[in-house]
Amino acid sequence: MKSKSVIFSLYFLIFILILGSCIPKKEPTPLAVTPLPTITPTIYDPMPAGDNRYPWWNRIVFYEIFVRSFYDSDGDGIGDFKGLTEKLDYLNDGDPNTKTDLGINGIWLMPIFLSPSYHGYDVIDYRTINPDYGTMQDFQIFLEEAHQRGIRVIIDFVINHTSTENPWFEDARSDLNSPYRDWYIWSEEKLTYLGPWDQNVWHFNFDNQYYYGIFWSGMPDLNYKNPYVTEEILETADYWLTDVGVDGFRVDGARHLIEDGKVQENTAETHDWFKKFYTFYKEKKPLALSVGEVWDSNFAAVQYVKNEEFDLVFDFELSESILEGINGRNAKKIMNALEFNTGLYPDYQKANFLTNHDMNRVMNVFQENDQKAKIAATILFTAPGVPFVYYGEEVGMRGSKPDEDIRRPMQWTAGDQAGFTDGIAWRNLNNNSDNWNVETLASQEDSIFNLYRSLIHLRNEESALQIGKFQLVEANNTNIVAYYRFTTDQVFLVVINLSEEIQEIEIEISKSVFKDGQYKWVNVLNTEELGSISVVSDTKNIVTLNIILKPEAFIVTQFVAE
Repeated sequence: MKSKSVIFSLYFLIFILILGSCIPKKEPTPLAVTPLPTITPTIYDPMPAGDNRYPWWNRIVFYEIFVRSFYDSDGDGIGDFKGLTEKLDYLNDGDPNTKTDLGINGIWLMPIFLSPSYHGYDVIDYRTINPDYGTMQDFQIFLEEAHQRGIRVIIDFVINHTSTENPWFEDARSDLNSPYRDWYIWSEEKLTYLGPWDQNVWHFNFDNQYYYGIFWSGMPDLNYKNPYVTEEILETADYWLTDVGVDGFRVDGARHLIEDGKVQENTAETHDWFKKFYTFYKEKKPLALSVGEVWDSNFAAVQYVKNEEFDLVFDFELSESILEGINGRNAKKIMNALEFNTGLYPDYQKANFLTNHDMNRVMNVFQENDQKAKIAATILFTAPGVPFVYYGEEVGMRGSKPDEDIRRPMQWTAGDQAGFTDGIAWRNLNNNSDNWNVETLASQEDSIFNLYRSLIHLRNEESALQIGKFQLVEANNTNIVAYYRFTTDQVFLVVINLSEEIQEIEIEISKSVFKDGQYKWVNVLNTEELGSISVVSDTKNIVTLNIILKPEAFIVTQFVAE
């Protein structure tokens, strides 16, 4: 009996082993992913949803924030969520009847995930808050306070690559048989081709193989040809949208997501992946916004919008044209860019900006000429598209490469550490912060800060500047940038003199943008009445306006029915 029992046990064991080998193996849960905390999504009064043609983001102004540098609440020299919450009233106090705040209705937060670097663009864990900035509860309080003020919040979603300290990569690089090995891209030999800006993209691993990282060796690219990678990233997106309650994502390095051998940007596989991503997050949260960083020509970037892969992409060409056009006093460069880019993108679905966290700041580009910076701001807030402001731009913050110096602490006051911290700031402040700060500039009527605030509030209030039609205006002078924005009920005219001399300008405007009637012609930035015009549809179809503008001066005017 004993021998039969042993034989039976052996047969049973063999049967179990055979059965087990037939069961499909599922990729294990990623290593070291923090269990999802129980979070009650913030319930708040719905903010404007937009309409069938123009969604909510066309109605607002976004503000890009590097949390580390915005405001420190606890004196450790590092900005945090509690500090950001304290400063929300600066951005928007929630009262539409006041204009002491900046008028911001959208915030883009640079990376907030756990990361080994100061900037956060190499992620260790996509579901863990950077402890330098506080806790998930701190973030939730910030998010709720922002929503109560009518501010939507999008977060940087860095999904092209991870950190080398991400547990997925640590496991993958140490074991050829790791279930995470195929979450990254490997080669047994170092391939000789370089990256798009002639950089090394194949990096040596200690097992004598090479891994792919388009940005640098500390940022290995994820392998989106592996469906488990896609599954994990989509689940993470769902977590932030549904469980945490953010309003969308800015996607870093989007054009490099999936490589096709030596082709390392804008591949067909990249476009296909973002189409699926778009469908996925719209099903989860239809009003969520995605903004793609596609640092490329507009011919390449616009495809991501037209093909429903992103809601918006950043218009890098317009940024370049505005800055170079103002510096070079080249009105044609600016006007050509405005006209071409406006016509290229459907329904103004693009994100406009002057500079961002990867570029020398506006004040450095203009060599601290604040009048040029004011001209740039005027174009930013009156041109078609969705404006994005880089924190501190409104107080003329300086900064040039290296990157740490274009991400310095915010300048709040003329006091010690510019009011950023009670301790010692993580990075030295600009040496002009005594004069260029919120407190000082707010008290100066003609300051760049007060211009930013006036223009943002003006745009918030006027549909013509949000979604109105755009048309260039011919002037009798090559130094002049001129255009108007109009709806059936509103007409705004913007005129800018880029030259160093007083200009007498003659502008012809088509009457087709007006209803019949008598109009006051008002400079909306100082309420000065510039004259009046009469519009009668059966007369000559042109209104001629004569303007005298000082050097590097500008006006934003509105035609108000009398």
